[in-house]
Amino acid sequence: MSFLAPIAFWFAATIPVVIIFYLLKRKRVVKLVSSTLLWQKFLADMQANAPFQKLRHNWLLILQLLVLALAILAITRPFFAGRSTSSSLRVIILDASASMQSKDEQPSRFEKAKSEARKLIDSLHEGEEMIVLQSDANTQVKQSATGNKTALARAIQSCRVTDSPTRLTEALKLADTLTRQKKDPEIHLFSDGAAGDLSEFENKGLHLIYHRMGQRANNVGITTLDIRENPENREQRAVYTSVANFSGEAKQTDLELLFDNQVVQAVPLSLQPGETVPHVFTVNQSHDGVFTVRISVNDDLAADNQASIVSLMPVPIKILLVTKGNRHVEKALHAAGEIDLTIAQTCTDPAANFDLVVLDDVIPIVWPKPNVIAIHVGNTNWFYEGWSQIQAPAIVDWKSTHPLLRYINFDNVQIAETMAVKTPSWAVSLVDAPQTPLILAGELQHQKIVWIGFDTLQSLWPLRFSFPMFFQNAVEWLNPASTKSSQLMVRAGEPFRFGMSQAAEKTEVTLPDGSKRDLNTANTREILFGETTQQGIYHLRAGTNDATFCVNVLDAAESNNQPREQLEFGKFSKVSATEMKRANIEFWRWLAAVGLAVLLFEWWFYHRRSA
Repeated sequence: MSFLAPIAFWFAATIPVVIIFYLLKRKRVVKLVSSTLLWQKFLADMQANAPFQKLRHNWLLILQLLVLALAILAITRPFFAGRSTSSSLRVIILDASASMQSKDEQPSRFEKAKSEARKLIDSLHEGEEMIVLQSDANTQVKQSATGNKTALARAIQSCRVTDSPTRLTEALKLADTLTRQKKDPEIHLFSDGAAGDLSEFENKGLHLIYHRMGQRANNVGITTLDIRENPENREQRAVYTSVANFSGEAKQTDLELLFDNQVVQAVPLSLQPGETVPHVFTVNQSHDGVFTVRISVNDDLAADNQASIVSLMPVPIKILLVTKGNRHVEKALHAAGEIDLTIAQTCTDPAANFDLVVLDDVIPIVWPKPNVIAIHVGNTNWFYEGWSQIQAPAIVDWKSTHPLLRYINFDNVQIAETMAVKTPSWAVSLVDAPQTPLILAGELQHQKIVWIGFDTLQSLWPLRFSFPMFFQNAVEWLNPASTKSSQLMVRAGEPFRFGMSQAAEKTEVTLPDGSKRDLNTANTREILFGETTQQGIYHLRAGTNDATFCVNVLDAAESNNQPREQLEFGKFSKVSATEMKRANIEFWRWLAAVGLAVLLFEWWFYHRRSA
């Protein structure tokens, strides 16, 4: 056992003072009386003139000496030295993601992580420094390098757990940069190990010490949520969701669907260990609102037991078709859903009153501002290196995972001629020939563009089922209302973007807990709100704009709250949870607590004897 403040032992000089008080005799006051007959028992004391008396056995003296000794020992800050190495710089990374809210540690994994981090701060030696980082969807520097234990403890106390997913890559990169070229640096990660892909650190040689938080996996969570128009009844909505059981035992729960906080449907679910159960609700909707799915189950993590999504009533999409008379494109657009189609032979204005413009082998006089499907049309602002013509290109590949190519196959589609271009930086190639991309999609200056390099009338594509399906997907992807609806649900920790027709001087956002945030948006027409770490429903008010958006966890990696025994850094590198004891384990608090207990006992003993 060693002491951080051995100079405090000088207070031991007060122990003899207490003993002297018990050796001193009471000072007698002389009084004249008529007779001493009744005072015989006190004559002996009156005759003794010595200032000190013999020290007698006294429990109060023993208790007081014990309290004083414990107090002196506490202020010397004794500690037991554990296994540790000297390090010029230590970096603490606190995982503040959603899974760290799990209650298998008391009061939670995150609070235990903070407690362990504070004890690590207590072990800091003179001349050593420490940095505190908080990691969730983003990484925050809560305290820069310092040896001030008070400042470090304050930084740990200021950390707050969030509903965001774990993104440790950014935190580890920052920690690696901060500890580079330091003598024997250490990175202390306090986490449950739900870290995602860390393979880029396989050969970095991080000096990482992994402090595992958590005891078990006991969680049922909602992992997916989506809403679509019911294809069999356009007055209904189909709400898709799935619930996963990440615990080691079967779970029973009720899955409820709410619309604007009113329960509209409920179904019982039975989930086996490791099972994911999908479910589809079909409900009528008469106005814009928020659908919420929630489960009632007794588990360790509550953040993923509820998810919400904004559902807007469909409105006809206004489409301008500029064509020389391509009936195949016209029919495909009519089959795309509820649309308001206008046909023209040329485009002489920006077409601001339309949601979508389709240019079918026609170069407009004025380029339209809405989203565009350009068929066999080039624009020098899109392709800086120009284009050429290629005869009979063969389709060799297509990206079936892109929303535009959902359920689409390009087998047996022959093309007579196409424009050959180089894929620009703003777009991705969806369909490829060996020499050139055939279909591109992307966004340029806030305008979504789908470019088809060949004339559809010079191909067999209009005769295939994939042709109307492609235009249905394209109309849905380019529809501004669909884009707005998808933007009204974000994952926790991701920024929320909201475009406005004109700037508003002041924007107010109401968070799920009722608190408000004021934003200065006087000089911008796009709101970017990043404080989305709470799961729930948010309300935004900016001038005449009033919007509701939802923030959800919806992350299977976070819902799977099984503590990881080790972190995988690629195939051949891993870091196991440390079993290392903390260095310099102080126990002065326990001594102070025992001293207080003895003091209370001494007070009780004195009053009991005096009674």
